[in-house]
Amino acid sequence: MAEQKRDYYEVLGIEKNADDAAIKKAYRVLAKKYHPDMNPGNAEAEKKFKEASEAYAVLSDPEKRRQYDQYGHAAFDGAGGPGGFGGFDFNSADFTDIFGDIFGDIFGGGRRGGRSNGPMKGANIRSSVRITFEEAVFGVDKEIELTLKDECTSCHGTGAKPGTSPETCSKCGGKGQVVFTQNSFFGTVRNVQTCPDCHGTGKVIKDKCPDCRGTGYIANRKKIQVSIPAGIDNGQCVRIREKGEPGTNGGPRGDLLVEVVVGRHPIFQRQDENIYSTVPMSFAIAALGGDIVIDTVDGRVIYEVKAGTQTDTKVRLKGKGVPSLRNRDIRGDHYVTLVVQVPDKLSHEAKDLLKKFDEETGDTLNAAKNVTSGRAEETTSGKGRGKKKKLW
Repeated sequence: MAEQKRDYYEVLGIEKNADDAAIKKAYRVLAKKYHPDMNPGNAEAEKKFKEASEAYAVLSDPEKRRQYDQYGHAAFDGAGGPGGFGGFDFNSADFTDIFGDIFGDIFGGGRRGGRSNGPMKGANIRSSVRITFEEAVFGVDKEIELTLKDECTSCHGTGAKPGTSPETCSKCGGKGQVVFTQNSFFGTVRNVQTCPDCHGTGKVIKDKCPDCRGTGYIANRKKIQVSIPAGIDNGQCVRIREKGEPGTNGGPRGDLLVEVVVGRHPIFQRQDENIYSTVPMSFAIAALGGDIVIDTVDGRVIYEVKAGTQTDTKVRLKGKGVPSLRNRDIRGDHYVTLVVQVPDKLSHEAKDLLKKFDEETGDTLNAAKNVTSGRAEETTSGKGRGKKKKLW
């Protein structure tokens, strides 16, 4: 007994009043999900793909859809067409648009319509330039040297030997495209591909120009001025219009994209439009207050430290950060972390003075002795190892 077919609307997951766009959209999703080339060896996926293709072939055709809505599956029983499912002829169904857009690469071709032989913009070129931290903050003009293609002066860009001209491509008839058909699970699919002989130009060169070897272009080393805006960050690019590869068939040149590589700074770190740094201060400044010198990208500034400032205190220098790329008059801030610097070398006089200072401000040097006094028990920890004090 033959398997009962599912309702075509149910197969595509659409309502009976769905328009053409909804039908096509639903089939695109199912075709991409269950196409055999996407599911090699999966019999169940192949079955669902055939079922969806059959439903789309009927519902995308106004006359077939009308017959199906009136008679159901019986409208097509016994049609006996080749390539059909259950007797339905799918060779009359148009799948070119669907598979030209989604599966053109599966069948070996490009998208529907292929590549035209009209004017096309040239490819972009990428390069890089190194700048300092300060140059990234305030902007700078740099010069880079590149190899760029220019129109051949002998053939004027045609690629043909002087005195000759490119000929119309015999394979595509000058259209730049070739049409081919392939058999699929649902019948014959018509597809369009860029002509392999003329590469979409519609012209072929029999006698090549000896200077450019038929390319139409000569490579030259050139120096390009790059204006790098204030506030640019590491990894960002500057676009220079029409300094890339030449276009084809009279199209404009591509663009030059210059990536900016910003060198590390020994003091400053950047995050977005803000700058961060750490500045040491003496114990005397931290305790008594006073002025310290802070380096910024604008030069040195004097900052007044309040008496009793603790280490790791953060201060903000407003407007001393990085300018905004959109408006260089708007700048971020500079955040400074103040760290008390402990001297590693002291004279005898300095040590005596520091001990006297400590006695006057809490006697911290004797704090441990004061805590353990009268409550320490001396114990011996092995022979020759000296003594340890055990609290309580």
